[in-house]
Amino acid sequence: MQSKNPVFEDFANLMTNAAGAAKSAGDEMRAVVRGQMDRVIADMDLVGREEFEAMKLAALEAKEEAAALRERVDALEKAMSTAKKASPRKASAARKPKTD
Repeated sequence: MQSKNPVFEDFANLMTNAAGAAKSAGDEMRAVVRGQMDRVIADMDLVGREEFEAMKLAALEAKEEAAALRERVDALEKAMSTAKKASPRKASAARKPKTD
């Protein structure tokens, strides 16, 4: 049968309490550091993930729209150059002023 030694029992209680106190101190330190980091980030005027994703989507849509407009302009320029080649006399006659 084991006999309870009060010295060992007191030492075990002391270590248990010390571990709990260390954990509490660690948790408190994490909370303090996190609060300071939040303040630093807020002072840096950084954007949040949600706002970043929204702007990323808007930029992608603008890029796609610009590509579509670029294709449309190219098609119109091609059509204009084809029209100019088909009737060069009309274009040159319109440019020359009449002299009587």
